[in-house]
Amino acid sequence: MPENERSDERVRAIETLHSIRESIDNIDAALIHLLAERFKFTKQVGLLKAEHGLPAADPERERDQIRRLRALAIDSHLDPEFAEKWFNFVVAEVIHHHVRAGAAPHAE
Repeated sequence: MPENERSDERVRAIETLHSIRESIDNIDAALIHLLAERFKFTKQVGLLKAEHGLPAADPERERDQIRRLRALAIDSHLDPEFAEKWFNFVVAEVIHHHVRAGAAPHAE
């Protein structure tokens, strides 16, 4: 392949890469906004739990959510292990916020 054709292909590849990365950046921004919205609601949950002496964690709900999210991940062709890790990471942060808001650390 002549040098100028390789150069043109390289330029097109770089342009395509830029376009794809721009889409990824947009998705990352949307995910941050969605997480912010999620945490607004989990903050309300934490305040309710604190007000009523409820435990910060709800292991039964967490198990149900993990099952649901793993199934959604499979349907979406996403690794269900990754979905579970993501959920566990988010829930750990939520529980930390609930305890800081005054919810009981454990069921009594």
